[in-house]
Amino acid sequence: MPPDLRSLSSKTVIVTGGANGIGAQAIRTFHENGANIVIADLPATRSAAEDLISSLSDSSRALYVPTDISNWDNMKLLYQQSIDRFGGVDIVIANAGAMESKEFYDFERDENGELKEPVEAHRIVDINLKGAMNNGSRGSIVLIASTSGYFGGTSIVSYIASKHGIIGLLRSSQRVANHLGVRVNAVAPFFTPTHITGSYSQKWMERGLPANSVEDVALAIVRTSIDSEMKGHCCLVAGKKTREIEDARARLVPQWIGADMAQLMTEGGRLFDELGGYPLPKPRI
Repeated sequence: MPPDLRSLSSKTVIVTGGANGIGAQAIRTFHENGANIVIADLPATRSAAEDLISSLSDSSRALYVPTDISNWDNMKLLYQQSIDRFGGVDIVIANAGAMESKEFYDFERDENGELKEPVEAHRIVDINLKGAMNNGSRGSIVLIASTSGYFGGTSIVSYIASKHGIIGLLRSSQRVANHLGVRVNAVAPFFTPTHITGSYSQKWMERGLPANSVEDVALAIVRTSIDSEMKGHCCLVAGKKTREIEDARARLVPQWIGADMAQLMTEGGRLFDELGGYPLPKPRI
């Protein structure tokens, strides 16, 4: 049975990248169900964020904080302003993300013939992965991954690499999250008409392929954020259907790598549990 959205009443929710697209719809859904909402997005989105707040039924339960999620000082200010306004933060949706606008392997050279640093490619990783890592809450955190975090057969290098990183962040956070009583989960949308997919949305529709709506994805995000049974889960949203995939992946590991290797991995995991976690190496410098 889906969780009761009425439990959101008086909760405070931060949504990064909340001024447009899936983030904006998540803001609407949280607000409609009684939550205080905080839109964390770039200064350039101020107009969109303010328009969104003005469209809500009770603007006193809404706050916009101009935020570059890859900037630590910006993130500290975001949380401080959210706490000052609403008294705390219960849910964080690490939604902000971007995709490169040029191919990673289209290398450029400077006037001396030397390869130039792929600045945009690195910026995408900073936004999608570092930005997600800069979030924290003592309640519930939902990371926005992508089917590209599991499959990623296209050549969109920075986007796919960073979304794989989100899945790694999901899995590696569970030990500490459980100790602190924090639920960390993820939602992985497939094709959803947004700015990122705008260049091929029409062709997708002409092919007759099923598509998510931003409402479908936002509802999956909201439900994941409040479902107390979900810990370390990831919900795939594709063609208007939602399926949890981390448990399914875990069950299939013996078929994937063989029962003998799966057993070795399990025994190694037990050792790390007994050691209180993976023993970190000493710094070399």
